[in-house]
Amino acid sequence: MLDHIGITVSDVGRAKAFYDAALAPLGIGIVMQVSAEVTGGQAYIGYGSQGRPYFWVGGGGPDTGRLHVAFSAPDRAGVDAFYKAAMAAGGRDNGPPGLRPHYHPNYYGAFVLDPDGLNVEAVCHAPA
Repeated sequence: MLDHIGITVSDVGRAKAFYDAALAPLGIGIVMQVSAEVTGGQAYIGYGSQGRPYFWVGGGGPDTGRLHVAFSAPDRAGVDAFYKAAMAAGGRDNGPPGLRPHYHPNYYGAFVLDPDGLNVEAVCHAPA
């Protein structure tokens, strides 16, 4: 099952204005924002509903990938297994398994770049 999806845009401000307006009639709005200072790279805006962000918009250059897809893992061991299998299948590391507390205290994810450079993640939100 998909957990969330993200896109990279050339102008975050312009994209924010567009998605704020376009998604509002669907009951989707900004749930979370993560600054560039927190990520150490780009700023991200998380759109969603009921307190859960599931559509992310962020800035970035050509080396950040244009698409990010995150799959739900049943537990942290599933995240670890995803990372190991993806790396063995030719993926490139984009963030090893571990906690990402800047999202929330139990966010445990792993990131790999697929053969085309797309950012693929497995994530578990459950406590250890």
